[in-house]
Amino acid sequence: MVDFNVANYLRISLQDVVMVLISTGLIILFAKHFFWDKILGFIQKRQDLIQENIDSSEQLKAAALAEKEKYDEKMKDAGKDAHAIIETARVNANQQKRQIIEQAENEASRIKERAQEEIQRDRRKAQQDMRDAISDVAMEAAKKLIEKEMDEEIQKKFVDDFIQQAGDQQW
Repeated sequence: MVDFNVANYLRISLQDVVMVLISTGLIILFAKHFFWDKILGFIQKRQDLIQENIDSSEQLKAAALAEKEKYDEKMKDAGKDAHAIIETARVNANQQKRQIIEQAENEASRIKERAQEEIQRDRRKAQQDMRDAISDVAMEAAKKLIEKEMDEEIQKKFVDDFIQQAGDQQW
């Protein structure tokens, strides 16, 4: 069997410590000389990329908040705008209502005036027809009377007086 002693593996000697320190220093010097700038450049690029992403996300967040505020303002104004539109529509409807009523009243007034004019025309025509009829009857009566008693000039005067009296009376 193999003799295995744990103490041999756990021992720390000054020579081993010095060798580890020297080898570590050499690795650091070698890495610093060949790789340190590249590592720092890579780390710097990575930091710049991360910072750029942070700045970009902050800008996007600020833009989103600004858009949200605009949207909130528009939503507040939308209620006011809707109320204003309704009020405008109500005012327009009332104006149209008044115009329609005014037009209807004007049309009714015109129709009434035309009817009154037509009634007046019909009344004048009836009066004229009545005068003509009375005149014809009077003429016939006068002819019969005159044939018996009067001459032509007295007949004419008698008929004219009769027509004048008939025309002056209210129908």
